[in-house]
Amino acid sequence: IKDFLITASDGKKYKTKMYGLEIIIAVGFRVNSARGTFFRQWAIDRLKEYTVKGFALDDVRLKQGGYKSRYFEELLERIRDIRSSERMLYQKVTDIYATSIDYRKDAKETELFFKTVQNKMHFAISGKTAAEIIAERADSKKPLMGLTNFSGIHPIQRDIYIAKNYLDERELEMLNRIVDAYLSFAEIQAKSEHAMTMKDWIHKLDEYLLLLGKGILKNAGSVRAEEAENKALKEYDKYRQERDKNYISDFDREVKKLSKFIKGNYTQVGHKLRFFGKD
Repeated sequence: IKDFLITASDGKKYKTKMYGLEIIIAVGFRVNSARGTFFRQWAIDRLKEYTVKGFALDDVRLKQGGYKSRYFEELLERIRDIRSSERMLYQKVTDIYATSIDYRKDAKETELFFKTVQNKMHFAISGKTAAEIIAERADSKKPLMGLTNFSGIHPIQRDIYIAKNYLDERELEMLNRIVDAYLSFAEIQAKSEHAMTMKDWIHKLDEYLLLLGKGILKNAGSVRAEEAENKALKEYDKYRQERDKNYISDFDREVKKLSKFIKGNYTQVGHKLRFFGKD
């Protein structure tokens, strides 16, 4: 609990007691009163929204701006990151491609279209295709095998095949912004209901990247996807072996420490017992 000067709607400042959020939540779930019941109903609604949708937003406060604007910017950045994830990008790109007059759901062209879009975007921010990024940056000698963006404490095998996971902070932010803006641009194009083919969409992407002053990828790159995946897997196997070896070494070191501690205490106790004339 702490007193703060708060500016009210009348422009005057008043000393107001501020309570920690943890205290408010703890008390709210324990108080047996009308206000306590109202709080619990409100909290359950927020938890339900979060559980069902994966997010819960206070639209009114976010629209007000002010000091909360930094949280809004953080929200936008996280949304951009989600939109540029491989699964979300594939889903959105294929949704847009579905409006093409030559669209076929299970055709190889659909997968090729996605890979082309993905490679062009990676090339725009790094000068390399997705396969080239993986092949050049997957390194068992680097911390975390050179990966910079993944969930969990250590990378797992599925993480090593995603080019986005090797990008540095600047590249990642740029990719997120490019993908987010392109998807918005493409959605507007799709809703205009102009007849578009796959080649038309690729041409539109090139125009968009040129407008941003980015380089345009005009070929498949110097590394095939299969080669990049094989290189990443070899590096991952070496990285995992080294990590496991270090883990065992750390474990052995702790066991030795514990053994010395137990032995030292046992010897000390033995001396005391003999001092008192006991075995």
